[in-house]
Amino acid sequence: MEGDLRIHGKSATVYVVSASTFRPENSTIKVQPYTRKWEKGTMSRIREVTMRSMPPAPYSFTIPPPRCTARHDVPAVVFSTGGCGTNFFHAMSDLIVPLYITAHEYSGRVQLLITDYQPKWVAKFRPILAALSMYPVMDFDADTAVRCFPSARVGLESHRMLGIDPGLSRNGYTMVGFRDFLRSTFSLQRPWTTPVSRSTGRKPRLVMVLRRHSRAITNEAEAITSMVDLGFEVVAAGPEDVGDMGQFAGVVNSCDVMVGVHGADLTNMVFLPHNATVVQIIPWGEMKVAYDFGDPVPDMGLRYAGYEVTAEETTLNEKYPRDHPVFTDPASLHRQGKLWEIFLQGQNATLDIGRFRGVMQQVYQSIITE
Repeated sequence: MEGDLRIHGKSATVYVVSASTFRPENSTIKVQPYTRKWEKGTMSRIREVTMRSMPPAPYSFTIPPPRCTARHDVPAVVFSTGGCGTNFFHAMSDLIVPLYITAHEYSGRVQLLITDYQPKWVAKFRPILAALSMYPVMDFDADTAVRCFPSARVGLESHRMLGIDPGLSRNGYTMVGFRDFLRSTFSLQRPWTTPVSRSTGRKPRLVMVLRRHSRAITNEAEAITSMVDLGFEVVAAGPEDVGDMGQFAGVVNSCDVMVGVHGADLTNMVFLPHNATVVQIIPWGEMKVAYDFGDPVPDMGLRYAGYEVTAEETTLNEKYPRDHPVFTDPASLHRQGKLWEIFLQGQNATLDIGRFRGVMQQVYQSIITE
């Protein structure tokens, strides 16, 4: 929207005054400014923002729009942080990538207004928010001022999960460009990974993201040893190591390979140098149907290898007989809404070290030179 815009956060209302394109049938539009429109449960937590369009002079509404109490000479972007909670994948996919697509073009001269304000989320992502806007973010819901802006966007532009379609972006943005933006934001040192020569004595560096409680690797020590034996320098990163985003971004950027079981922490691949390799360990249960972390990898300028857990490797074989749909027809359980309960929360994996070593040997050979 452009023109005389008056935004009152407390009532979640945007007044578009003197709209030359006014149409009575479009005088009131309501938007929930979050990207996962298809998820009813998520969207039920998102506050609705109402946009009221006024006819041009000399016409007027019976109730005039409120007078400005604060004026801004930069555009506004209104969005919600009410949907993603503490999940790093959803924070990046639902909010940070769309926010980059929507707000990066303003080169910092934009005011961010957040409804369903989550202080912990804002604190965690403050470096990124500060890189997109030179002004402190505002708690939209608590704001009693009537703020006037020359233009505004309500909601974020989103193309696909953890991805950007350059053909849809007004500015031709890409995920490679987004990752360059993150590297600049966190002052990461390595833009590219290059083949490692044996003659230098340097070992390719690998970060293994470890899970606890669900989708954990029960023989992780053996898996790590197998990668060390292949010639990798291995950094083991548990949940306690990934909490500080800025610090962990530096660890990830120092590595040539990231390995992890399907889960939100694999999203840290965004901090890898270009041409690095992501190895996703895919749990049993046709998990590629749910979401495959291999999908966004090529657009990020990264390489990918997948290791699919077999029925012999999943701990589900300790809970269910082999003639159960868990093994014979996992997709039927997906359709019953049991994907989360059974395949995401209900299993760990005991890797076949020989088979796993074979996959990792191929990765090693792809980045090492004589």
